Amino acid sequence: MRISAMKESKNLSFLIITILCFALLAGCSSKNNNKAAIDPGNSGIYIKSGNTINQYDREELLNPNKVDTQAKQSQEFGYVRQVKNSLSGGNIHNKDIYTINREKVADTISKLAVSLPDVHDAASLVTDEEVLVAYQTKAKGKKARFDIADQVKRTAMSVVPRWYHVYVTDDPALRRNVENLASLNGRSPNRESMIQNTVKMMLKNSPQGRRMSSGENANGEATNELNGKIPDPNDYRKQKESGNL
Repeated sequence: MRISAMKESKNLSFLIITILCFALLAGCSSKNNNKAAIDPGNSGIYIKSGNTINQYDREELLNPNKVDTQAKQSQEFGYVRQVKNSLSGGNIHNKDIYTINREKVADTISKLAVSLPDVHDAASLVTDEEVLVAYQTKAKGKKARFDIADQVKRTAMSVVPRWYHVYVTDDPALRRNVENLASLNGRSPNRESMIQNTVKMMLKNSPQGRRMSSGENANGEATNELNGKIPDPNDYRKQKESGNL
């Protein structure tokens, strides 16, 4: 009995030691894998996790020092590297392609506009290629209105992609026009003509500020640009600049 008990005790000790060894090996392996995921220099060329190298859904792997507050996030740089994955055919799915939330962009432009000196009210409309901003200001005189228009226009330009054209107005009568356009969408009939008619009145009644660059006019329109529109000799902007509007 005593010999049998000793054998059982030795077997139990051996089993416990074996389990501890496996646990230590698993812990070391997990630590190395985590280090490889966070430190590309340690793991080779790519950041790996699981069976894929397209870890765009694991933001913490790409930025281990990521902060979780909006105020701190606004101070960080954005960086993501994508690598084609042969296992999935190297395709990027539509769910991974981000689109512009025009409502949020319009909200951002309006908030930034009213933060400008002498701008007390601002309403912004964002379409697929235009931004229309109607604002209220106490600025009087040609130069003062011109300077405010330039500030509002450039503020909107700083928010949207560079292909957008921005038109501004301080005419209270045109605010209703801009509000009426807000009920339209990309499928609305005659939306282009309705937008162009409003833009015509904005160009006629309100200053647009300075040219954006040597190759662009005040609204960000470049010569012979291909922005979803075919250049037309009778274009309303050219008529405005030639004094025909």
